[in-house]
Amino acid sequence: MTGTTSQIEWAEQIKPRVQEEFNRVARAFRMVASRQEEAGKRNTDAVLAILEEKRAEVMAQESAGYFIRDWQELGGQVRKMIAADLRYQAMPLGNRKRT
Repeated sequence: MTGTTSQIEWAEQIKPRVQEEFNRVARAFRMVASRQEEAGKRNTDAVLAILEEKRAEVMAQESAGYFIRDWQELGGQVRKMIAADLRYQAMPLGNRKRT
């Protein structure tokens, strides 16, 4: 990770909370999927794939400043990242699930 020693220490404290936020959102979508018919489940599975892609992108960041600046407060960033994804936006409104 890049940054000053104190930035790196701070970011290392933030990263597990970010990981848990992704886990929380994934659990919510999996719970929804467990109650859906096959067509809805396919869309929810697609949302889960988007979520995992976003998780990989975020957790691969090497800048401590990124975590400090963008993830210090977990005010729905995961949900916003999914909602901003063009693949999610292309889904019919009735198939989009809230977390």
